[in-house]
Amino acid sequence: MGAYLKTTLKNQRALRELTQSELADLAGITRKSINAIEMGHMVPSTILALKLARALHVPVETLFSIE
Repeated sequence: MGAYLKTTLKNQRALRELTQSELADLAGITRKSINAIEMGHMVPSTILALKLARALHVPVETLFSIE
C-alpha cells in the first residue's frame, strides 16, 4: 500500500491572502510548482517543503502529512 501526501498548502496560502505567484516569489520557486503541489501532481523535495514552510512561517508538518 503506497503512502499519500496530504497538503494544506492552498489553505495556508489563502489564510495569508497570497496568490500562487506571491508565494512562489517568497519561496524562490515558480508559480507552476506551487500549482502542481496544490493540485497533488507534484511531491515537493524536502528542501522545497522547508522553503514553503519558511515562506508561510509555519512548521513543515502544518503543510504536509502522510496518509
